Amino acid sequence: MDKSLLKIGDQGKKMITKVPEITLFFWITKLLTTGMGEVASDYLFERLNPMYSVPLSVLIFIAAMVLQFKVRRYVASIYWLVVVMVSIFGTTAADVVRVGLGIPYVVSTLFFVVALAAVLITWYVKEKTLSIHSISTRRREVFYWLTVLTTFALGTAAGDMTATTMHLGYLSSGIWFAVILAIPAIGYFMLKWKEIFAFWFAYIMTRPVGASFADWLSATHNSGGLGLGKGSVTFVLTILIVILVVFRGGSAAQVAELESDAASGF
Repeated sequence: MDKSLLKIGDQGKKMITKVPEITLFFWITKLLTTGMGEVASDYLFERLNPMYSVPLSVLIFIAAMVLQFKVRRYVASIYWLVVVMVSIFGTTAADVVRVGLGIPYVVSTLFFVVALAAVLITWYVKEKTLSIHSISTRRREVFYWLTVLTTFALGTAAGDMTATTMHLGYLSSGIWFAVILAIPAIGYFMLKWKEIFAFWFAYIMTRPVGASFADWLSATHNSGGLGLGKGSVTFVLTILIVILVVFRGGSAAQVAELESDAASGF
């Protein structure tokens, strides 16, 4: 068996990469999970006492993460379950900061920006790459999921900030963030931006895009939404995610050599 496919520890040795290929279906599924996590978290927050909904989301999140770290290869159903739970947990974390602690969205957004920058800088200093194709050691996998979790919390706070604090509303916020999301796509395909930079730029922006449009679909007419309801939107998005994962789960991203990643730049 190829040594690069062996799962070993944190000593810089390789294991089978456990993240999917970056395709169009990856981005569609990612957008759906961001929207689903947003409305599902709000639905649970409204229907259940926060004393129960917060610990419940934490427990399910931990259970999903344990599954992801225990498997030896990329498993589409487990990977996307973790993404959904990270989405719900990230939304809950952002809501607790705002509602529970009374911290304004502007402050929480800046806090999560700093937190994300700290995670990415630490990851790069330790590993010399932020490439998704290099998630082939346990430490890189930890950095990857820390980054994903922080992007979800940041996206939730930023989306709520523009929709409520800046009074743009959910639809206008979604359109505004969608325009920003197009920037890394244009930069990568037309301006030859570095793949790693374009990927994480796009990845961060998918959260407020998906969350804003999901909120627009589910919010009441008085709140500027279509009034479809959080439960209904959560159910429909869940079905769409399941269909995509079952039929287009994809394969694991190819493991890249550390030297190649370092040469490609941040």
